[in-house]
Amino acid sequence: MNQNLKIGVVMGGPSSEHDISLLTGTNVVEGLRDAGHEPTPVFVAENGNWFLAQKKGVAYDPVDVCGRFDVMFNAMHGEYGEDGRLQQVFESCCVPYTGSGVAASALAMNKIISREIFKNAGLYVARAVAIRKDTYNPAWHSKEIHLISAPPWVVKPASRGSSVGVTIAYNFPELEQAIEHAFSYDKNILVEEFIKGREITCGVLENFNGERHHVLHPIEIIPPEGRFFDYTAKYDGSTKEIPAPFFGEMLRLIKTTALTAHRVLGCRQYSRTDMIMKGTKLYVLETNTLPGLTKESLFPKAASWAKLEFPQLLDHLVQLAVSSPN
Repeated sequence: MNQNLKIGVVMGGPSSEHDISLLTGTNVVEGLRDAGHEPTPVFVAENGNWFLAQKKGVAYDPVDVCGRFDVMFNAMHGEYGEDGRLQQVFESCCVPYTGSGVAASALAMNKIISREIFKNAGLYVARAVAIRKDTYNPAWHSKEIHLISAPPWVVKPASRGSSVGVTIAYNFPELEQAIEHAFSYDKNILVEEFIKGREITCGVLENFNGERHHVLHPIEIIPPEGRFFDYTAKYDGSTKEIPAPFFGEMLRLIKTTALTAHRVLGCRQYSRTDMIMKGTKLYVLETNTLPGLTKESLFPKAASWAKLEFPQLLDHLVQLAVSSPN
């Protein structure tokens, strides 16, 4: 075990999930200290400037920052931190880092590409229409969308996390508003059929419990009545999360699906895949290559059910980073 490592915990960034990343980063710093390491917050401002130990002051070159640490803990969410660009910075500096590599991060972040990878792997995904902002034609696309399903529809940016910019549209006027809302976050969006079912998420943690890929027990997500698991419901404490009450073949299906998604995207160290269970069919929504690590986050809860408390989970991720080639 590598103890007393100097760890740079990178948080913030230019994405719409800046504030959530700060919560994750702050929680990670506390947990790493409890695990016996020497973490230092590395704040990335919304304009892209890097700061050491404080949110303002003298901006540092990222290469200089990475050179000060034994390993970088990626506590970012959303674009830049989760789409392969920050991973490329780490690799150019030859510093170990937590989470997936450049390619897997970029693939998982792009919901249009990742859903095709899931389909090719035999996994179910919702029927959808991908739309580019510069080619959007309301009349033509409305007809195409109606062909995939009747309303409601789920409208989402192609490359955002934490349900940022996601809307459920129940008619065509709402659909047009939802599309414009999604375009305010991303130039590429998806309009999917709405699948009413049970929301499930399932994490994968590598080299744990004697397994190369250990699949954690899935979590069932139960949002407040009349709401879906949107950005607010994820972080305001109103959503109920329970160990998913599945057994036998259904439990095996959930775990196998999460593991398949992890593998086909080329993820490493850890991931969390979100799914919808409708009857006996399981639909993959997306895979998170940097699952949240706030006090409300799902991955640490599932790890705790496997007797891996938060400081030990963080230490395990650090050890994976140090022992894995970039």
